[in-house]
Amino acid sequence: MLFYSFFKTLVGKEIAVELKNDVVLTGRLHSVDQYLNIKLTTVQVVNQERYPQLTALKNCLIRGSVVRYVQINPSDVDTELLQDATRKENSPPVGGTTAEDKK
Repeated sequence: MLFYSFFKTLVGKEIAVELKNDVVLTGRLHSVDQYLNIKLTTVQVVNQERYPQLTALKNCLIRGSVVRYVQINPSDVDTELLQDATRKENSPPVGGTTAEDKK
């Protein structure tokens, strides 16, 4: 859930997505779902000479399981929000017991 929440904060930002078949697409993040499927608008192919069939692509939906990397502009990342979310996800449940408490 952490990555899903993080990517939802990037909606409307410019990102680059590298797929497992080595295609790299850049575009504006339109939406993302819980399976990390990514919808891009204003899509451009980075290596147009190698993939000329993709040059006419304007919008696309990328299945989350075929994504290798997502490159984000560092100025678009709210590091404080990301650190807080990470701490909350890794903290023990309120009123619950941890593995150390059981020893």
